Amino acid sequence: MRIALVAGELSGDFLAAGLIRSLAKRYPTARFEGIGGPAMQAAGLHSYHPQEALSVMGFVEVLAHLPRILGIRRDLRRRWIDDPPDVFIGIDAPDFNLGLERSLRAVGIPTLQYVSPTVWAWRGGRIGLIREAVDRMLCIFPFEERFLTDQGVDARFVGHPLADAIEPLADAGPARRQLNLGVGDTAIAILPGSRGSEVKALLPLFLTVAARIVERFPDVRFFVPAATPALRARIQAAIDARADRLPIEVIDGEARTILAAADAGLIASGTATLEAMLLRCPSVMAYRVNRLTAMLARRSLRIPYFAMPNLLAGEMLMPEFVQDEAEPGNLTAALTTLLETPGERDAIATRFAALHDSLRRDASEGAANGVADLLAERGVHP
Repeated sequence: MRIALVAGELSGDFLAAGLIRSLAKRYPTARFEGIGGPAMQAAGLHSYHPQEALSVMGFVEVLAHLPRILGIRRDLRRRWIDDPPDVFIGIDAPDFNLGLERSLRAVGIPTLQYVSPTVWAWRGGRIGLIREAVDRMLCIFPFEERFLTDQGVDARFVGHPLADAIEPLADAGPARRQLNLGVGDTAIAILPGSRGSEVKALLPLFLTVAARIVERFPDVRFFVPAATPALRARIQAAIDARADRLPIEVIDGEARTILAAADAGLIASGTATLEAMLLRCPSVMAYRVNRLTAMLARRSLRIPYFAMPNLLAGEMLMPEFVQDEAEPGNLTAALTTLLETPGERDAIATRFAALHDSLRRDASEGAANGVADLLAERGVHP
């Protein structure tokens, strides 16, 4: 059996790696091919192109890389139409995967999309494309299944792999000791994103906020996880270029340790907001993109919040600031409020714990069940 998968970024790489391991238990002789990062490759995927080639964010930002991205999609389409896999699974990256899925489904290849496009939030017109492209949608949030089913899409809520991977946090002590934090020390996690474009847009802002926080809390310490060596070098260079000497430590990886240990976080929109929730780290979210990208996005946005904890809770548990509102004064004030009100931080952490429980479903097994059921329905056997 041949199983094709494409994941366009690091968060998808993590999700898909768990799915590959679960599918390998069901189909021990299966071969996995497509595009993925280090986690997928370690789980057994043969990657035809580097995952980084697809990891571009925003309308305007994509334009510069569009010829290369379209060339990669043409290569995969030609490769798999000429030699069809038994099933194709797109992992997130809907702008890349849905078009590929539609082409493959048209020639009879079963297709699944693991992680729904955010059609419930914006660009709702993609529902028609989803119906054409996807035999089954594997959803990681419960409200997505309800929304898509109402729109005539075969959808299953399988839970969120991060909620399975991150055990409910009973004690922050081990994480704090790993960072050499004492009982009374104050720590702030700074997560400016995992893409170079995000770091470029947010890190200078976050460093300005850090400098203002130090003025009010002189003993505070900041920790920044670096997803890759290249990002670490970029982050460290930005810190070193400042005239002030901020108490910031850049650490390779360890984002979860940092979030678990921190009293509060200053983080980019995206998966980091979910990780902060799962690790019970009260945080402030900020995001900036190209102004044209933001203008185009605003035209079709139909959600009250950006941060996933807020969407899940239906209320503002995590203060969020986007575009012009993402400025030093707003972020400093929100972060200061969190640091000065431990009772509020505890209340937020309790709400985060309840949301965590709602997402723990053994998602990798649930997703593999969704794939296996579709294959059985189509009469595909190893």
